[in-house]
Amino acid sequence: MEGMSITKIVPTIEAGLSSVLGTLALILIFGAIIGKLMTESGASQQIADTIVSKMGVKLLPYALLIIGTIFGMAMFYEVAFLIAAPLVISIAKEAKIPYMRLIVPTVAGATMGHSIFPPQPGPMALVTAFHADISQVYIFGLIVIIPTIICSGVLIRRFIPGLDEMPLGNVMKPAEKKPASELPSFGISILVPLLPAILMIGSSLAKLTVSSHSFLYKFAEFIGSAEISMLLAVLVAMWVFGYRRHQTGAEITNQLTSAIEGISNVLLVIAAGGVMKEVIIDTGIGDTLVSFVGKLPVSPLILAWIITVLIRILTGQGAVAAITAAGIVAPMIAAFNVNPVLMVLACAVGSNTMTLMYDGGFLLFQQSFGISIKDTFKTWGALEFTNSFVGLIVILGLDLVM
Repeated sequence: MEGMSITKIVPTIEAGLSSVLGTLALILIFGAIIGKLMTESGASQQIADTIVSKMGVKLLPYALLIIGTIFGMAMFYEVAFLIAAPLVISIAKEAKIPYMRLIVPTVAGATMGHSIFPPQPGPMALVTAFHADISQVYIFGLIVIIPTIICSGVLIRRFIPGLDEMPLGNVMKPAEKKPASELPSFGISILVPLLPAILMIGSSLAKLTVSSHSFLYKFAEFIGSAEISMLLAVLVAMWVFGYRRHQTGAEITNQLTSAIEGISNVLLVIAAGGVMKEVIIDTGIGDTLVSFVGKLPVSPLILAWIITVLIRILTGQGAVAAITAAGIVAPMIAAFNVNPVLMVLACAVGSNTMTLMYDGGFLLFQQSFGISIKDTFKTWGALEFTNSFVGLIVILGLDLVM
């Protein structure tokens, strides 16, 4: 740690751990619980079945963009992938469509939904570090994600050679579906994962209409905080996916325990990212970079994107890339008068880029379908790069008009 006194090493590590886990630990745990309850109850299946049946075979890719995005917002990417992929393979089999034609839009939506929307760890850490308005992140994130995932999930499929001939290995099997009579309603199934976003955006709108000194303003601020909105979503999920479906307290507790156990490694990885971020701040790397790039004729948004892309490629972990980049990029916001919401989105799409063979997302995609490394680059690599590059173009367009 050149440039840092040896006596500051331990305090820096402690500050890095607390800065991330103090903000994100509860949110991550709540998110894992919601994902687990949705899976066990069949809510995920209900969302997929309903959207596919309403949109029909012709619009299947667009239906799966929506499904992937919703799953990515509600769950960790790996969980969303492992839930969605068997469902998609089942749909492809029924519709007699090559499975990879439908996997690409699903994964494109899931990776973008996970990368740019709170309360997922990467975007949540960026919102906190840049003091961005979380409701604006949702609104402008929606503007960014729509054209981006259409390009990465639908349009690029036409340019991937051999997409229809890619074999399906023996690891990933079609999902065993629950009977329709056992599934929760579509309205309830879709409400739970979207409830935090609804509460956060509603809170911001409510605060515009009342005095900042009033009880209603403070109540809206309380309800709209990430931790409370996620807690309320968990309580609703426990009721509608658990007690209302006649599950016992012990059964629900087992699901909660399983969900928390499943994210222990994720918490440690994210904590490591927090330490890296704090080291970057305390050693002055961020300030040095700002003084250097200030002389370059390049938008700070592009620089933030490049920095996050490089960290993602080096570390192989999207949330770590976003959290680490936050420590480097934060000084640019004040120095160059950059809109913090756009900076959040630039780093977020930068963390969702083409990766190498040691990346967890790359390996999960390749091993799940039993395809070659070459075919993984043609599919996973292409859609991830498109997500990142097109997302940046849209953000730069927003910067011109804001």
